[in-house]
Amino acid sequence: MALNLEELGIAPAGLDAVRPFAVEGLDVRGRSVAFGPVLQSILDRHDYPEPVSRLLAEAIVLASLLGTSLKFDGRFTLQTQTQGPVSMLVVDFASPDAIRACATFDTGRVEALVKAGKATPEALLGHGHLAMTIDQGQHMQRYQGLVELDGISLEEVARRYFDRSEQIPTEVRLGVGELYTRNEGEGHSKTWTAGGILIQFLPEAPERLRQADIDPGDAPEGTQLHEMEEDDAWVEAKALVDTVQDVELTDPEVSVEMLLFRLFHERGVRLFDPQPLSDKCRCSREKIEGVLSGFSVEEKDEMTVDGRIVVTCEFCNAKYKFDG
Repeated sequence: MALNLEELGIAPAGLDAVRPFAVEGLDVRGRSVAFGPVLQSILDRHDYPEPVSRLLAEAIVLASLLGTSLKFDGRFTLQTQTQGPVSMLVVDFASPDAIRACATFDTGRVEALVKAGKATPEALLGHGHLAMTIDQGQHMQRYQGLVELDGISLEEVARRYFDRSEQIPTEVRLGVGELYTRNEGEGHSKTWTAGGILIQFLPEAPERLRQADIDPGDAPEGTQLHEMEEDDAWVEAKALVDTVQDVELTDPEVSVEMLLFRLFHERGVRLFDPQPLSDKCRCSREKIEGVLSGFSVEEKDEMTVDGRIVVTCEFCNAKYKFDG
């Protein structure tokens, strides 16, 4: 069964946009995204090793799905701190559409994993934690949730975060790919693609959200974990999303709308206005001047080389020069 958006009066979201949706027959709401030039611009700017770029791309997809859910002007930040070869990932989303990202890593340890054929996202991250921070602006309290990283994927991070912090059943799929195009003559060019889908079970009846009890941990031996069957609608929704293949998330020819229609057309999927994304950094000369003003004369002297202080933004690589 083909999907004709024009006949339905729906404008395709296209690349670099998050499409919110609802499947009312399953009491599910969600968001899906397909990345293109915005992701390419961010990754090209940094020119990280391939496994690091791939991992950062996954984090960008996840942050975009979560950040665009903000209902106010604010910031959503996803940040990892670990003992792994990639010691830190930072993805910063500022509503309504600005996203920026960077990574810190040990080149030697990354190369060793690549050589051993073990450069998986889980191995690159290692053990530590991931923080998700929501900043609602001045005079408003920040909210931060932490998830332990113990060899799990970013998909599992999202599931654990919502299960433990928000108690909302959540399923997520992330995909990152590379398209190679043969150029005239010799060589080829590489294009990064990525996409993702996140669904959450939000029934009107609160009792349908009930989950199994938290693991008893250090409780006396024999303590029973109360098992509770999952809601049939949620079981069906999860099963459908579990069928999503990476190629469906990374192929530019497979639109977000095509994917959602393929998954949920029998139940009826309702599409909401897409939310565009842009590669946009929030750094500025004025902000950096403000930071430098907090340093002592001695500290500024230590930063000065050839009579100048040069500050490079880790997100966008912009250089700002100041007289020492």
